[in-house]
Amino acid sequence: MKKIAIIGGGPGGLTLARLLQVKGFTSVTVYERDVNKEARVQGATLDLHEESGLAALQEGLLMEPFIANYRPGADKMRILDKDANIIADEHAGKKDETRPEIDRGPLRKILLESLTEDTVVWDSQFADMEKSGDGWLLHFKNGTTSYADLVVGADGANSKIRPFITPIRPFFVGMTALEGSVYDAENIVPEMFELVKGGKLFILGDSKTLIVSAKGDGTLSFYAGFKSSADWTLNGNLLDWYRREFKGWAPVYETLFANVSGGFIPRPQYCMPLDQDWEALPNVTILGDAAHLMPPYAGEGVNMAMLDALELSRCLVKHKNMQEAIEVYEREMRKRASATAAMTLTQTELLHSPEAIRNMMEIVGHV
Repeated sequence: MKKIAIIGGGPGGLTLARLLQVKGFTSVTVYERDVNKEARVQGATLDLHEESGLAALQEGLLMEPFIANYRPGADKMRILDKDANIIADEHAGKKDETRPEIDRGPLRKILLESLTEDTVVWDSQFADMEKSGDGWLLHFKNGTTSYADLVVGADGANSKIRPFITPIRPFFVGMTALEGSVYDAENIVPEMFELVKGGKLFILGDSKTLIVSAKGDGTLSFYAGFKSSADWTLNGNLLDWYRREFKGWAPVYETLFANVSGGFIPRPQYCMPLDQDWEALPNVTILGDAAHLMPPYAGEGVNMAMLDALELSRCLVKHKNMQEAIEVYEREMRKRASATAAMTLTQTELLHSPEAIRNMMEIVGHV
């Protein structure tokens, strides 16, 4: 049985570890840079799709804990304009839960608790690796080393594993999203809390977006999207910037920026080239954002990472030759990701255009 090292303990990496263990792989280790499982607050809610995220959980025998932890109604959306007029409201009628939502924290907990003891090695930030026989000797910033026959990079947008496979880099798509949160939102920003109604808001206007979602712990997470240069930085404080850049927007939206908890994170948006290609290696591969980074405006990121994990696990079982398994997996993964990235780039542009509300209504089928 080969020693498999997964670099990165996000949804993609943990899903792969679970699937491999279910399929009988006994030497699977996840190396995660976080000091422990409590080190970081997990982000906004995730909608899992039947053909990808849910399919991976199903094959990983994890639907029972998922059903116990998902949030009914969290997938319901409202579309608003910059004046806080509600243009479309999924709370107004019955909505089939084809894409159930779960908070990142509970999903991570489900995945972690499904793994055999000591699968995840915490406080292990990848530094480098070198060839060692038919495999790799991994070096971590804490001074430790480890051998692996197969290395899987599940280490996100700034993957340190990807350069071992390909020099192809992502391109900037012309916009930035500012991520922030408000804790105890029902008491701190009650009007916004009531607007969100336990689901999510898409607020569109002036070629900008403000996307707000509720979490099960009472937090509101939000992303302000706007066109920018790749080297955009905040000038002055957040509230002054908001008042300047979102001038004329309804006062209720400002309460998010006035009460942001724990600062904000600027996220310049990048995408891998749609025609990227490389020769498969016999002992290293990548999944998720490490393989096909793209903007988040189609809601596909975590689902694609979990589907990558599902397809890679199947290939490693089906093909006895590891390079053949990687080659088949990567070929199909790139093809699938290219189509999704093209759709995502189109939707990113449509939602940050003067006709964004009309475009959004068409995308979600309300017109």
